[in-house]
Amino acid sequence: MDTLLDFFISPAWAQEAPAGQPDPLMSFLPLILIFVVFWFLLIRPQQKKVKEHKAMVEALGKGDEVVTNGGVLGRITEVGDNFVTLKIADNVEIKVQRHAVASLMPKGTVKDA
Repeated sequence: MDTLLDFFISPAWAQEAPAGQPDPLMSFLPLILIFVVFWFLLIRPQQKKVKEHKAMVEALGKGDEVVTNGGVLGRITEVGDNFVTLKIADNVEIKVQRHAVASLMPKGTVKDA
């Protein structure tokens, strides 16, 4: 019977583990380092970008030229609590959510027809 078990489990692997245990901190150190790298390369820059976008959206005013997330370029004609009205062409105005504004463009980007 022992030879049958020796076939499945090598006697070298079946021996007991050495008496000394590795330091638990050293076993968690790679996990901690990976989290720190993710924090500085992914999480922190994303939080900074969200904070900058929120500040830009709160500072929107009448006459600002903006681009929406959908790629629509226009000039703000009216600002509300949740929505802004954009003039995108002569006699064409659309209403979009404030947070749908992707970026603020320099003055003079929108040409009047």
